[in-house]
Amino acid sequence: MVAAGQGLSTDEVQSIREALAAGRKPRVVFTSSAGQIAGQVGQVVELTDPAVSDEFVVVRFGRDELPFSPADVAVAPRGAGRKAVAAAEAPPESEPEPAVVEPEFVLDTPRVPAQRREEPRVEQEQDQVEAKPARRPVKAVKAVKPKGPAGLTVTLAYAEGEWTVAAQQGAKALAKPYVVKPAEALRMVALVDVPGVQEAVEQILAAERAEAEQQAEKLRAELAEIEARLAELREAG
Repeated sequence: MVAAGQGLSTDEVQSIREALAAGRKPRVVFTSSAGQIAGQVGQVVELTDPAVSDEFVVVRFGRDELPFSPADVAVAPRGAGRKAVAAAEAPPESEPEPAVVEPEFVLDTPRVPAQRREEPRVEQEQDQVEAKPARRPVKAVKAVKPKGPAGLTVTLAYAEGEWTVAAQQGAKALAKPYVVKPAEALRMVALVDVPGVQEAVEQILAAERAEAEQQAEKLRAELAEIEARLAELREAG
């Protein structure tokens, strides 16, 4: 029995796929998740579509070909299970029929001392496991995006009968609020092309125009009174 590994990694599955394409049948050892056959050795004969089933590693074990998941098998060490796989694939040999022993006369036959039977030596193969250096985890390097310029904000405001414009980039004030003419404010809003905003500006301008006309009428009336008073004073003098 061979020590079971921790299952197949993605790279090992790709190596097995390449070996199958080259006509080889890689040996694998069953892990503890495979159940009672853990530690036994089999041969991978096919890799099916992993999108259809998690058990896409088809392993020949004995006379059966059964599907397993990558967690159920691991790459077998070199030299592991060669005799076991060969014995599983070889057809069973028929036992020879016992020979019929005929009785013989022993009066004239000298006794031959029985030869000592030598027990066959059983050669044990040592599992050669090549220690692979542990791979250092590769830290993912995140791509650093270049920092763009700070946002620019241009503000058109109306308060207390005056239109002002200010500009700011990020937390830095590029232009403090300064007064612009109503006509310039209307042209700025026209560039934005937002009907609701443009209507609001036009309403403000109409209200200012009406108020200015009222003040002009009042000033004309006051000026007329002053001029009439001045004419009376001149006649009296």
